[in-house]
Amino acid sequence: MHWLRRVLYYSLFWIPAVFLLLPPGHGFAEKNEVYILQVSGSINPGVADFIKSGIKKASRDEVSCIIITLDTPGGLSESMREIVMAVFGSEIPVVVYVMPSGARAASAGVMITMAADIAAMAPGTNIGAAHPVGLGGKEIGKVMSDKIINDMVAHVKSIAKKRGRNALWAEKAVRESVSIDETEALKKKVIDMVAKDLDDLIERINGREVRGKGKLHLDNPRKTILKETLRTKILKTISDPNIAYILMMIGLAGIYFELSNPGAILPGVIGGISIILAFFSFQTLPVNYAGILLIILAVIFFILEMMVTSYGLLSIAGIISFFLGSLMLFEKSPELSLSWKVFLPTVILVSGFFAIVASLVFKSHLSKPRTGIKGLIGEIGVVRKSILPDGGKVFVHGELWNATAKDPIEAGTRVKVVGIEGLVILVEPVNNK
Repeated sequence: MHWLRRVLYYSLFWIPAVFLLLPPGHGFAEKNEVYILQVSGSINPGVADFIKSGIKKASRDEVSCIIITLDTPGGLSESMREIVMAVFGSEIPVVVYVMPSGARAASAGVMITMAADIAAMAPGTNIGAAHPVGLGGKEIGKVMSDKIINDMVAHVKSIAKKRGRNALWAEKAVRESVSIDETEALKKKVIDMVAKDLDDLIERINGREVRGKGKLHLDNPRKTILKETLRTKILKTISDPNIAYILMMIGLAGIYFELSNPGAILPGVIGGISIILAFFSFQTLPVNYAGILLIILAVIFFILEMMVTSYGLLSIAGIISFFLGSLMLFEKSPELSLSWKVFLPTVILVSGFFAIVASLVFKSHLSKPRTGIKGLIGEIGVVRKSILPDGGKVFVHGELWNATAKDPIEAGTRVKVVGIEGLVILVEPVNNK
């Protein structure tokens, strides 16, 4: 029985103690599986959300590693920082692979690649050109540029040092917009390896020790490509500043048309949906709200043009306010690119639309009413029953009306309606004019 007590003692005390002392994440065997995220295009909030959710899922499923295939011209710095933080916080190894041949990791893509546990490139790819640019690709002011560049340099150098990569080259990529191919990137220790395809990459990283995350075991692993969810697809689409801007213009035009022509319904519905999507998009973009206020002020000017005789001054003020608001809308972001091919035609078309609708409504207010009781004023009719001091009957506008006149009028006389009192019209003979 003594030996039985010893077995129970070791089972109940020492074995659980050993498991408690093991480092987190190493208590269970990882799945021999690789998750693959395919990222192509600009770095925006939709891409950031896609990568962050993919890393969380990979960590939760305890797969061997996650591979991000990257081909990007750059994008928003805030989205890039979110991705870098997610990569640094990942519990499993993150591999960034610039592919296929002809792909690039420019601007924000440099930071994302260098932040990976393992950075790789395919033959015929390049990395670099991380100098920040302003609206529409233009250079920004010197003072603001110095601040932004210094901040970006500090960020990329900290990333490079954390991963043991070439911090001096990373600084040049930001300050001088240098760009290098995969061969030079490997030589300068910007990346860890060059792989011809995904299978070659997996073979090369198999057995590699990742600091703080253990050794990779990738013997014929299962490869799973993570697909974008519907939410991610929508977010990626409307996170494009050009799409967000167009949605806002459609929304304002639809609501404006509905207000100027109550009962149209469809423009109001489309406008409401568009404006909600636009403001949702603005939540994910670094928007200058002074620009939004100027655009709203422009719409107010166009509405006032319908009510006040300004001889076009309010319309001119609206167009100027609309142009300045559109110009300032995304000014806060040095890397944001609102295409001039979208910006200028949209300003011209929407301003023209507002001005034309305002002028039509104003003209309709000045024109003579053609329907209803007021529409009878000036109409010509025929007396059907002689008009005496106690009244008579006049057929006008397809209807028989009770009528009065200053002087008696015989039946059959043509008369003109000059006034209305309740449901009785006031007439006078046409021959008297």
